[in-house]
Amino acid sequence: MSVLELGPWDLVVAACLVLLAGGVSVVMRLGLERKLAVASLRTVVQLLLIGQVLRHVFAFDHPLLVLAVLAVMIVAASRAAVNRPSRTFAGANLFALLTLAVTGLAITGAVTQLVIGVHPWYHAQYVIPLLGMLLGNSLTGLSLAMDHFLERLDARRDEVETDLALGATRWEAAKEPMAEAVRRGMIPMINAMMVVGVVSLPGMMTGQILAGQDPMGAVKYQIVVMFMLAASTALASMAMTWLMFRRLFDVQHRLRRELIRRT
Repeated sequence: MSVLELGPWDLVVAACLVLLAGGVSVVMRLGLERKLAVASLRTVVQLLLIGQVLRHVFAFDHPLLVLAVLAVMIVAASRAAVNRPSRTFAGANLFALLTLAVTGLAITGAVTQLVIGVHPWYHAQYVIPLLGMLLGNSLTGLSLAMDHFLERLDARRDEVETDLALGATRWEAAKEPMAEAVRRGMIPMINAMMVVGVVSLPGMMTGQILAGQDPMGAVKYQIVVMFMLAASTALASMAMTWLMFRRLFDVQHRLRRELIRRT
């Protein structure tokens, strides 16, 4: 099956589709035309740049170069994760970085080595795209969990402090907000798994099919990816919530609300 290559003019025609979104903004007076234009420009520039970078990384396929790319991806993901919530706290950037690094590398390593059997372990063609998909979903779950947990402790702090004043331990006072935060972080991934193949065809599967891959082969890879993303989202949400709990409640079972601030 041949692959239909896209030329510069094909991309220009595709870019015209963004005008439809701009038209909606103008008609409904949303005021998003400028942001949409900037976002579109950034999309083109960022993807073209990463395409050139990955071309060289794939060609050299050296472990140090691959690890450098992975490190940049993890740092960028952690920054994006903590910038999305309406609230943050002292140490959020470090906790997000550690969470995404540990969960991302562990699950990517398990999938590439135990499931796919990638050799060598640093094969850029597999490791970089898989970690990229994983980080994109994990940071969303992490952000949602972080946003809900901090909002609950800040806006409804009286409930938590009342429980503590009545003799509840920090764990007893925080376990319900923690559970709800992890649940919020996992909902988008669960919703995606419920409709995959029926309502939506995921990007990896679609890309493989467009590149000429047999549909069943693409489906098998997509199943692995969906399970990988579910695990990473759950672990990232849970780990970040646990770290926030340890940071915002001291050993004297007091809520350290002063550490929470609005972004």
